[in-house]
Amino acid sequence: MSQDQLIQNTITFVKEELQNAEGGHDWFHIERVFNTAKLISQNEEVDSLVVQLAALLHDIADPKFYDGDESVGAKMARDFLEGQNLDIKIVDHVVNIIQHMSFKNSLDKSSATFSSIELEVVQDADRLDAIGAIGIARTFNYGGFKNRPLYDPNIPPNLNMTKEEYKNSKAPTINHFYEKLLLLHEKMNTETGKKLAQQRHQFMLDYLEQFYKEWNGE
Repeated sequence: MSQDQLIQNTITFVKEELQNAEGGHDWFHIERVFNTAKLISQNEEVDSLVVQLAALLHDIADPKFYDGDESVGAKMARDFLEGQNLDIKIVDHVVNIIQHMSFKNSLDKSSATFSSIELEVVQDADRLDAIGAIGIARTFNYGGFKNRPLYDPNIPPNLNMTKEEYKNSKAPTINHFYEKLLLLHEKMNTETGKKLAQQRHQFMLDYLEQFYKEWNGE
């Protein structure tokens, strides 16, 4: 099987699995991460197949929609890739990326570590989609999906959350900016990721300034 055919098979699989997904974690999120990962890869020495497969499969079963079970997505990805008769080293690499790229895992200092430049590229691409204009849209979309308040001045952000506190948080959507989104520009791995993150980070700061002015009737 050619690499192009494998990528097309993966796209077809992901589109089918995510056809009823929440708007911030649907096929279009995957497509944006896929395209951004390829863009970042142009400036890095990576295994392009691993990057593309990991980008396509990284949210095949987001734990938020599976009662917090972090094993589902990795298992689905592994089952699919093994069915494509791929080298087991490639399969293992892609699954490791899926298991280690999420923001919440960075809050668990005891979690097992894994590193590769391919992980760094896909992680940057995913984090870029969490910030800027699209990041703001996704954040409020998910907050609406969970019926969370937009903002409550009496509920301050929790800036020292554990992984479990992060997973179980029901805080207002604005808090998420301080608990995650505004932290991401400093967590970028690649030079391309860092450059792209700066403008998106500033956009969020400008948005929050405007939000508070309108909230306070200014």
